[in-house]
Amino acid sequence: MLVACAPLRGSAPDAEAPAVSPLPSDEYHRLASRHEPVLRIDPARSLVVIEVRRAGSLAELGHDHVVASRAVEGFIAPRAGRADAVVALATLEVDEPSLRRAAGMDTQPSAADAVGTRRNMLGPVLEAERYPFASVAVRSSAFDSGQRFLPVALTLHGVARTIDVLVSIDVQDSVATVSGAFAVAQTDFGIPPFSLLGGAIAVRDRVDVRFRLVAVLQGPE
Repeated sequence: MLVACAPLRGSAPDAEAPAVSPLPSDEYHRLASRHEPVLRIDPARSLVVIEVRRAGSLAELGHDHVVASRAVEGFIAPRAGRADAVVALATLEVDEPSLRRAAGMDTQPSAADAVGTRRNMLGPVLEAERYPFASVAVRSSAFDSGQRFLPVALTLHGVARTIDVLVSIDVQDSVATVSGAFAVAQTDFGIPPFSLLGGAIAVRDRVDVRFRLVAVLQGPE
C-alpha cells in the first residue's frame, strides 16, 4: 500500500477525554431515518494494523511490534459526505504472529513479552484510562470507487490532527471496502516514544498505519 505522510494540522490536547465512545451514532441514525444511504463498518471484516519499529544504539536487544484492532466501529454516509470510525484502545492486540509475518518481522516475542508490551502501551504510553478511544472523521463528497486523497481527522491521546491520506475505495452493490496507509509521529499527539538507557533502547517516533475497512449498507430504520 502507498504511505501518505503529510503535514499535520490540529489542536492542543484536551483536558479530559470522553468517558463514552465519541462515535456520533445518532447522526447516522437520523440520516438513515431520512432515507439517506448509511453503511456500517463490519468489525469482523475490518482490520487496523500499526507497525512500531525499534531504534537506538542497542536496538538489536529490543523488538519491532505489530499492534492491531479487529474491533473498529463506525459509519459511512456517502451522499451526506461524511464518515466516522472509532477504536477502543482496550481492543488493541500486540504481536499477532500472522501480522508480524506480513510486516516482514522474522522474530516472535514470547507471550509474556507481548503481555508486557501491551501493558506498557495502554498504560504510560497511551494513557488509555484517560484517553480510551482513537477516532477518525472524514468530511468529503468523494466516496465513490477509486483512489484519492481524503482529509482524515485523527484524534488520539486527546490531540486532533488532520492528515491527507491516500485511500482506495471499492463499492460493490451494498458493500464498500476502504483501504489505505499513512504514517504519523507519536510526538505530534503528545506521546513520548518509549525509551530506556538514555535512548539506547527506544521506539521510533514514526509509526506506520494500514487499514482495511468493510462497510455494509444498512436497511431503513
